[in-house]
Amino acid sequence: GKPSSNSRRAVVPGGMAARQACWSHWAVAMVPSVAGTAIRPAPGLGVIVRAVPAGADRITSGQPRPQARGGCSWHLAGGAAIGAAQAAHVALRRRRQGARGVALRAVESSSSSYCSAVGGRTRISNILNAADGGRSLIGSEVVVCGWVRTVRKQKDVTFVKINDGSTFQELQIVVQEGAKGLEEISAQGAGASIRVEGTLVESLAKGQEVEISCTPEGPGIRVLGTVDLKAYPLAKKRHSIEFLRTIAHLRPRSNIIGAASRVRNVLAMATHEFFQERGFLYVHTPIITTADCEGAGEMFRVTAADPPTEANAEQEEFFGEPAYLTVSGQLSVENYCCALGDVYTFGPTFRAEPSSTSRHLAEFWMIEPEMAFCDLKDDMDCAEDYLRHCARTVLEKCGPDLDFFAARVDKEVIERLKLLADEPFKRITYTDAVEELQKVIKSGEAKFEYEVAWGKELQTEHERWLTEKTFKKTTIVYNYPKDCKAFYMRLNDDGKTVAAMDILCKGVGEIVGGSQREERLEVLDERMEAMGLSKEEYWWYRDLRQYGSVPHAGFGLGFERLVMLCTGVQNIRDVIPFPRFPGNAKF
Repeated sequence: GKPSSNSRRAVVPGGMAARQACWSHWAVAMVPSVAGTAIRPAPGLGVIVRAVPAGADRITSGQPRPQARGGCSWHLAGGAAIGAAQAAHVALRRRRQGARGVALRAVESSSSSYCSAVGGRTRISNILNAADGGRSLIGSEVVVCGWVRTVRKQKDVTFVKINDGSTFQELQIVVQEGAKGLEEISAQGAGASIRVEGTLVESLAKGQEVEISCTPEGPGIRVLGTVDLKAYPLAKKRHSIEFLRTIAHLRPRSNIIGAASRVRNVLAMATHEFFQERGFLYVHTPIITTADCEGAGEMFRVTAADPPTEANAEQEEFFGEPAYLTVSGQLSVENYCCALGDVYTFGPTFRAEPSSTSRHLAEFWMIEPEMAFCDLKDDMDCAEDYLRHCARTVLEKCGPDLDFFAARVDKEVIERLKLLADEPFKRITYTDAVEELQKVIKSGEAKFEYEVAWGKELQTEHERWLTEKTFKKTTIVYNYPKDCKAFYMRLNDDGKTVAAMDILCKGVGEIVGGSQREERLEVLDERMEAMGLSKEEYWWYRDLRQYGSVPHAGFGLGFERLVMLCTGVQNIRDVIPFPRFPGNAKF
């Protein structure tokens, strides 16, 4: 027989005489392949065991023959061959049943619990993302629900591919002529929702281990929701990403948005996992605030006036003073850091910046940890550990989605994530980074649109050159000029720079910005005055420096940019469910 793709060979010690005795009689046991099965025959028998495809359950005896290369034979000694083969075969079948039982229980425990409307179901990911591609479940009766991707009818059989969103992969349904629901599904196409109940069988098609067989005797297919094939905008063809933004309510069904959503979910859970395992406390900071963390004034005003006007703004202040949507939770979470130690916030933030670039949104999510008794080095260490943890988690859990992104979006995304996960980050001061950039300009190796000079902010083109050309790895630039950074960043001893850092990644540029916070009240007051900020408005923030001030540091990471980094998607509007930008707040 033909060995299965996951066949195993076990050689049980036996003397040469025992192995030679195998020539006196032979037995062939065709037994199912079971992961982890160990065959231990009686002592003294020289045995070679090879597993073969499930379903080939027979024992044969005959004349002596040599062990064929790649064959599926048991060679046993003497007249005990048949009995030993039969006994081992029975034991192996029992083990196979036990293994299948374990596999079924594992699938049942991880299947959707809240699905009584369809009588229960198994997520497609629990079948196809299994280590063996679902082979351990062959022969099992399963129920899956999802949305049709394709319907292909042939003479005696109809092929249906469905996806339920739990994995990038599609599961093929083979519907035999006469099966229940065949007529209904034949009238449908992409977008229809169905319930399928059938037997999981080995697939003969390329690229998949298993498929569901629906026979005339089985429960078959039930159409849950029909679709108008002429009106459905997501027909079986490739759509532009710009078109998908116009149908944001349906675009999660597309490959790219579905894959980006699963990666986003894994990154969100990896974020909480990282900080929770390290003893950080999750703090919910307010969305409505009267403080401007960045000092830039690019904030959305919140008012109860309808319509709001300059004339009635002061009279209609719901909160008693002007209020805004927050641009950052940092100032608020610092309050908890100075009482509870290591904390973090993870929530939506807003910026009224009239920018329509591929890197900016009006509404986005920020991850902002704060650590007490911590300096800039600790801050850089934590941020590096966090990013490497995220990269490892995505590589571990998002294989099918990453394969899609590598094939269709960014062929370097997987290698970039491996580099991020495995390679220590390069660390360089802002001053040295400027000198490196000026060298390549002087040599003619690079020509930038924006000027490179000490005291000026590094632009995306500069950041990407450092990571992609100069160092070829993720890079941390630290100790920036004080005039480039916010008022709360700690002034260094040179009086010209602050203890701030940015992490720059290949493909996206800056992804993390952080600093050691200014814990000295007198220095903080000087910085606020220099930037024209009112001490009275930040009285509560100043109080932290008066009552038991401690060294502390933190950083902020734009979550959407992290998703871009891990998917290769180039436009930030395509890694958030419903993008908000100038001129658009639909859906």
